[in-house]
Amino acid sequence: MALDHRCKECFERNFERLIIRSPLTTAQVPEFSAFFNHLVNNCAQLTSPEIQREFQNKLAEMNGIEDPYRDEKRNSNQLALELYGEWKPKVLASDNPYQLALRLALAGNVMDYGANQQFDIHKSIEDALSAPIAIDHSVLLRERIRQSGKILFLGDNAGEIVFDKLLIETIMHPNITYVVKGGPAINDATMEDSEATGMEWVADVISNGYDAPSTVLSKSDPEFRSHFESADLIISKGQGNFEGLMSARDPRIFFLLMVKCDYISEKIGVPKGSFVVIDYEKE
Repeated sequence: MALDHRCKECFERNFERLIIRSPLTTAQVPEFSAFFNHLVNNCAQLTSPEIQREFQNKLAEMNGIEDPYRDEKRNSNQLALELYGEWKPKVLASDNPYQLALRLALAGNVMDYGANQQFDIHKSIEDALSAPIAIDHSVLLRERIRQSGKILFLGDNAGEIVFDKLLIETIMHPNITYVVKGGPAINDATMEDSEATGMEWVADVISNGYDAPSTVLSKSDPEFRSHFESADLIISKGQGNFEGLMSARDPRIFFLLMVKCDYISEKIGVPKGSFVVIDYEKE
């Protein structure tokens, strides 16, 4: 994805958040500020999530804090598991379990400490259940699920992974592989989060081998790329994965996300804050 000037403004906000979360000594701040400014102004070859990766890894190198969002991820998983216990029976009793589980999975995408420091998952669920989906290819997605022999599901955030689990249980497809990130990347789900939420009970789980808050095929490990290339259908959760994959225009990919910034709002053609289930290749 080409870097928009508004991405740089977002980086500056994230820079301030990371410094608070991963404090540096007074002597280290100028070094990191110089690194930040150089990267932001000389990053034409990198996607936005790759730049975020560079920020977090540089901080970890300087202060030794490799996973600054660990506590938030654990809390998000716990909250989501409590909500899972509440919503699982409702999905099973629903007239359309697939649509309800899909909307809950969309609602889960609000659990993002990178783009949204103040979120209310209860309100997000209410909004996702009542608001129209701005671009809704969910019926087409359901048909593609039925037709596909092998499905790859690209996960996004901790906490959100629990709602993905509920959707996967509802789909009841025999061959789904769920993908987590290869290491700490803001609050994206990793193997630790998969184990904490029981994802391995409903799907095969693999890592993409790369610690960016996105899917960057050129940097991912061979096992993941093999799964990606052989999948009949790819379900991609979250804006970060959309940023990494939208230029591919791959007809196998359906993107499920909440639109969280003005630039992506313009790219998709819906208002910021909208939920979409989109076969982007058709747009």
